[in-house]
Amino acid sequence: MEPASHPHRSVLYMPGSKERALEKARSLPADALILDLEDAVAPAEKPNARALICAAVKAGGYGPRRLFIRINGLDTEWGADDLAAAAAAGPDAILVPKMESGAQIREVAARMATGTTPDHTRIWAMMETPRGVLNAADIAGAHPLLEGFVLGTNDLVKDLGAAQTPDRLPLVTGLGLALLAARAEGLICIDGVYNAFRDDDGLRAQCVQGRDMGFDGKSLIHPAQLAITNEIFGPSAEAIATARAQVAAFEEAEARGEGVAVLDGKIVENLHVVSARRLLARADAIAAIAAESL
Repeated sequence: MEPASHPHRSVLYMPGSKERALEKARSLPADALILDLEDAVAPAEKPNARALICAAVKAGGYGPRRLFIRINGLDTEWGADDLAAAAAAGPDAILVPKMESGAQIREVAARMATGTTPDHTRIWAMMETPRGVLNAADIAGAHPLLEGFVLGTNDLVKDLGAAQTPDRLPLVTGLGLALLAARAEGLICIDGVYNAFRDDDGLRAQCVQGRDMGFDGKSLIHPAQLAITNEIFGPSAEAIATARAQVAAFEEAEARGEGVAVLDGKIVENLHVVSARRLLARADAIAAIAAESL
């Protein structure tokens, strides 16, 4: 399945230093996995985690789940080795933390080009600092290998000196700027984590908020969050039925030489049909990866 059509409802962080976690991830119902070398790994464990993650990626067995390796920043003592090893391992993407400029993206791409990086491996950017969010447009258009953003909301809250509020009002500007930049360049954009992994109601509310803002999915810290996230970021049966009806009504109107249709007393124009077809394609992609996971 092409990256653009693959769903990214649930993007789960997995600590790279824990071999059992990497094995368990092969059976989890996540659309994508972030195999983490950065925040989830203690400094003394980073070289071993790098070897474990790269071996796991090369071994495969993750089915339809997309695999991202989050490296340490290139300004750290581990970053260069992380990038070289990750690029050679050939994940679906390399996730780079604390991106703040297009020049940084181009540096990552240039380093990947000097090695044996497979053609399918892309770059993703963590958007988690005020400077990064303010430069989101520059970052989003920096290089063709850049495929998506992941919001790092915990770091953004810290740097802003903001509060973690249920409505995320302190973050709305930052979330919106990153999302606008991503959409302007056709990138995938993933919302930040919800920390209280036993709070299903809170998770559901934040998923609804992120979905309604336009995010493609949500990054997660625990497998217990997968079911709710997949549900909220996947189209409902009612939404699928409505989309099919809109497409059918519009096609019938076109056959009559009319530019608009009427469905249940509401106008259906081409813009509605574009959204409806996008939703149906998303539903088909979700069904396809569910079937592949069986």
